[in-house]
Amino acid sequence: MDLSKLAVIFIGYQNDYFATDGILRGVIEESDRTNNILEKSQEIVEKLKGTDALMIQTPIIFTPDYSELINPVGILKTISEVGAFAEGSPGSEIIPEFQEFGDFVLTIEGKRGLNAFSDTKLESTLSNQGVEQIVLAGAVTSICIDSTGRAAHERGFRVTVLSDCTASRTVFEQEFYCENVFPLYSEVITAKEFLDRAAG
Repeated sequence: MDLSKLAVIFIGYQNDYFATDGILRGVIEESDRTNNILEKSQEIVEKLKGTDALMIQTPIIFTPDYSELINPVGILKTISEVGAFAEGSPGSEIIPEFQEFGDFVLTIEGKRGLNAFSDTKLESTLSNQGVEQIVLAGAVTSICIDSTGRAAHERGFRVTVLSDCTASRTVFEQEFYCENVFPLYSEVITAKEFLDRAAG
């Protein structure tokens, strides 16, 4: 595994998902409880410190009035109705565990929807760094992870999804995507398998 051509993209590591009082904590709680996603994600960052791998986080943040959402449906409608990820709110902030990593995890802002490539500098950042393979972690498996993974594949990147570092709405949904959907365009491995390969 050539770490100089690899980027790990952490999606949704924000208080509204991962804090105990997060507005949308209940959305991923069942899946997170099963996989200890945050702990494994932190381990990945710690183990890759000092390597050539690129670490990126892509928070989703909306204007306070959600004016960018025109006739939202599904999860985006729910987000606007409950007031999640609003700019300036505690829930939109990166979780403290990731803030501690500082500049080692590059923050790419601008994500206001499901796909981390839309309206952000993610693609140009990856291309400028010579990245060929991306590894996805975060929330929500069936929504932002899947949307970003498909977009990455269509842009010519090799995609890897970490089965125990991604959180879905239910354990069933998590397993279904990892076993039946992601393999259509990506490789699915565990965090341990990834770190073993990264260690050479």
